[in-house]
Amino acid sequence: MDKPTPVRVRRILACALPLIAGWALHGQAVPQGISGILLPVNGAIGPATSDFFGRKLRDAADTGASIVVVTLDTPGGLDTSMRDMVQAILASDVPVVMYVSPSGARAASAGTFLMYASHVAAMAPATNLGAATPVQIGPGAGGGPKPEEPAAKDDKAPEAPSGSALERKAVNDAVAYIRSLADLRGRNADWAEAAVREGASLPANEALATGVVDLVAADLPDLLAALDGRKVKVKSREVELHTAGLLLRDVQPDWRTRLLSLITNPNVAYLLMLIGIYGLLLEGYNPGTVLPGVVGAICLLLALFAFQVLSVNYAGLALIALGVLLIVAETFVPSFGALGFGGIIAFVIGSVMLLDESVPGFSIAWQVIATMALAGSLVLVGIVSFAVRARRRPVVSGVEGLLREQAEAVESFEREGLVRVHGEVWTAVSRNPVRAGERLRVLAVNGLTLEVEPARD
Repeated sequence: MDKPTPVRVRRILACALPLIAGWALHGQAVPQGISGILLPVNGAIGPATSDFFGRKLRDAADTGASIVVVTLDTPGGLDTSMRDMVQAILASDVPVVMYVSPSGARAASAGTFLMYASHVAAMAPATNLGAATPVQIGPGAGGGPKPEEPAAKDDKAPEAPSGSALERKAVNDAVAYIRSLADLRGRNADWAEAAVREGASLPANEALATGVVDLVAADLPDLLAALDGRKVKVKSREVELHTAGLLLRDVQPDWRTRLLSLITNPNVAYLLMLIGIYGLLLEGYNPGTVLPGVVGAICLLLALFAFQVLSVNYAGLALIALGVLLIVAETFVPSFGALGFGGIIAFVIGSVMLLDESVPGFSIAWQVIATMALAGSLVLVGIVSFAVRARRRPVVSGVEGLLREQAEAVESFEREGLVRVHGEVWTAVSRNPVRAGERLRVLAVNGLTLEVEPARD
């Protein structure tokens, strides 16, 4: 084989070096200090959203990004996740711009808090924000007065929120929280309080006029042009934004975020819980099967993780577990439907109570509940039908199973002799003489002796 000549080596290197350089540059995030990050926050705000948001803010600081622009379109979400995102914004070394877009988007409920926490709050035309009244789990949920009630009262002396003490505490806590964010960013604190107490909302132009947001921009290029030269306070220092011609790198949710979003989806968590319960019960009644136990344990742990980060009503969770146990108990203690139907009722009520329907995007779909309840009902009907059939079926084992059975005389005898029943030889007595091989019928069982008589065809 010929050795490569210097000319050939140079040609190979000339082809390979651009590929190596391209691969190396591909591994770099962005050129430090000259570009920004574009983050999408769409849909209900939950644990997956807050985890993705916090990680990407830290990545933006590590890579030297000059700005983070967040396109926001959310109906709201979980309070704990929203607060995690607010804390990430306040701790960020990179200016965060919240931009409600595209046109038709909204920053409702938890989204309003994120707008107030951001260094710059911007909106596209035909968008809105507000309706930030907190909701509570359990009876009387949806704390705070209804939006239309305060309008009919004296505006000079707004009433304290109606409802339970727990609801009033939640509303007052949210009011204090959003006012503190408004004071920090120099935005309209009075309207922020109205958004929490009264569920007030504003379109983009009115939000700009009342000092709720800083900018209204038609699109991203318009936003970047408006931001250029603006000064914002990041922690304790003032930063001037240079966004003219800025390159924004679009960052989409990664596999971790998608997996966490799937697990914490209320419908998926609900199904994982049921699979886990049924799997462990199956393993308990059939020890050594292994597979149901392994699958059930994994699914139950994933469901418990999801419920840990979701707002769960534990009374509903207990009712679901009780309902499943009652349905399974019907199999082992036939009550002709009493246990099973009680279990179905407990299961449906618990499923409805499990998650608060007033938290946007974090309720269990009624179709899923109905499907699982129907599946449980079908299992129950099958169990009851089998129990009824078994009750009507003649006994085929034990002493009762021998009655009226056919026997065969092993020998001839006058009063007492041997007969064969079900392949077994028994001592038998008869009032009539019996011939060997004669077919007999069992009338009674007295200990280990059968009372027989000749069978009549």
